Amino acid sequence: MKNKIKSIISVVSVAVLTAPGLALAQFAAPSGTGLGEGSVSGIVKNIMNWILMMVGILGVIGFAIAGVLYLTAAGDEDRIKTAKSAMIYSIVGVVVALLGMVILRAVSTMLTGSSTTF
Repeated sequence: MKNKIKSIISVVSVAVLTAPGLALAQFAAPSGTGLGEGSVSGIVKNIMNWILMMVGILGVIGFAIAGVLYLTAAGDEDRIKTAKSAMIYSIVGVVVALLGMVILRAVSTMLTGSSTTF
């Protein structure tokens, strides 16, 4: 019981002693951080573009793997069925990625009022 009380007192005292330093850290002017000064919408747009690009690349890789599975099936109906379903899922992945890019561009155009490209 004494150890539990000591550990609670230790945690509370560390929190009390570090709180002023953490609170004052927000007033320190960052200089020379090398960070970009992009807007939140620009950052979100870049993240979405990156995620959609990865989905598209993985879809194409999945389609290639499904093609190899289909070629090596050698008449086995279960492997052919597996390869066909993998192809369908890969095509759906690529279509979703392309639709996502189109939707992202359309929403960006509607919100900014300009027709700039990425």
